[in-house]
Amino acid sequence: MPTLLHLDTSVFPGEASASRAVTATFRQEWEAQHPTGTVIYRDLAAEPLPHLDGLAAQAGFVPAENHTPEQQAAFALRETLASELERADVVLIGAPMYNFTIPSTLKAWLDHVIIMGRTAGAEQTTTSGTPAIVVASRGGGYGPGTPRESFEFVTTYLEKALRDGLNLDVQFVVPELTLARSNPAMADLVELSDASKAKAHEDAASKAKELATRFAA
Repeated sequence: MPTLLHLDTSVFPGEASASRAVTATFRQEWEAQHPTGTVIYRDLAAEPLPHLDGLAAQAGFVPAENHTPEQQAAFALRETLASELERADVVLIGAPMYNFTIPSTLKAWLDHVIIMGRTAGAEQTTTSGTPAIVVASRGGGYGPGTPRESFEFVTTYLEKALRDGLNLDVQFVVPELTLARSNPAMADLVELSDASKAKAHEDAASKAKELATRFAA
């Protein structure tokens, strides 16, 4: 049965987080299609990873059989995280916009799993072609033609890191204007916010169903 790797990164819990709510919709539909499948779940906000340090980074450029004991210990977490990614048939990532870019906890995960010559740095890697659904929620509007389009560094960065770096097959689900109901200054955008939210949940469920058919027993 297939394996889903699910990462959440929002600092807000449950329904208080737009990205968590939408990743939950995807996962619920995925699990309905694959009730005996495997889900590897990491809540990177609740259990953040340590930043990549020099010894762990250096070990990524040394063949495993040549690791010193210190390098082996430092590389152990990178090995675990990379192996989880390599096992995944589908990757699901909640990536809310914080200060125009991704949460630092997600960047830490990327720094660990991007290993040149293994998951990255070649035309064919151990993760090539794996579908990745990214729920890129944002409080305002940053789409094409909006005044803040040039401030959007979530999808622009992740497209490069996931697609061009890890060779994943990336698709984005983007609920935006998520602060409209809590910010009086955005009161006239509530209807657009609600429509964006509904479409994001619909898209997440649809993508889960479509991907599930690829791994039907």
